[in-house]
Amino acid sequence: MLNQESKKHNVGEWASLRNTSPEIAEAIFEVAKYDEKKAEQIWEEGNDDVLALAFSRTDKDSLFWGEQTIERKNV
Repeated sequence: MLNQESKKHNVGEWASLRNTSPEIAEAIFEVAKYDEKKAEQIWEEGNDDVLALAFSRTDKDSLFWGEQTIERKNV
């Protein structure tokens, strides 16, 4: 079982490989309960709960999800 530091490192690397904001990646994995297969599915299909969670944890006005930029005002 991964400890909290390992989870953060793995999520950060996962986000980098997918050109996705770390805030969104962390929210994806939290929603997926750290199941990488579920996380990949959420990343591919999108999820409004992920966006709300990601923006609730940052003061940034925009985050990126792959090639898409998500504006806070649109969430």
